Amino acid sequence: MSQVNSPAAVTTADDYRRMPEGPPWYQLIQGTLYMSPSPNRFHQQVVGNIYYALRNYLADHPLGEVYVAPLDVYLTDTDVYQPDVAFVRRENSRVLVYEGFVGAPDLIVEVLSPSNSKLDLGPKRAVYARFGVKEMWVADPVKSTLSVYRFSEDAEKPAATAAVGDIVSTTLIPGFSLGVADVFRQ
Repeated sequence: MSQVNSPAAVTTADDYRRMPEGPPWYQLIQGTLYMSPSPNRFHQQVVGNIYYALRNYLADHPLGEVYVAPLDVYLTDTDVYQPDVAFVRRENSRVLVYEGFVGAPDLIVEVLSPSNSKLDLGPKRAVYARFGVKEMWVADPVKSTLSVYRFSEDAEKPAATAAVGDIVSTTLIPGFSLGVADVFRQ
């Protein structure tokens, strides 16, 4: 991900809203605009696998809504992110607006790539934790692992890291589970 505005210039959510629709797609991270090239095919397969599993489960169990990037998540006046996958429980659907989310989804999924991992695991993770995201899943296509952060337990370290052969689940979506092998299926 490359920085777009100068380090001295702070971009706000209002500035961000006035930008033309992408592509290119931007994220506003701590007042700085970042743009990244399109993800590689495997990254998109991983995103699709997770989204597809959640979407199919929710079709039979309408517990909330799931979205795939690009869709804006407005968290602060200087933080507007586009997580790869975002889920919101039905009882929290008030955060859904025409533009995306104003407020925290319950579950965020970020798929790491060379251009974004430092931001996803650094400032974005910290803001997600501070502003009400309950869980963050981090899929690492290089290691074929899925780390689960439960921010009420620890905002710095994952509660679990699962590998191929393991299964992950979340209390946010009762009854849902996902094999890590299915996450990284090509």
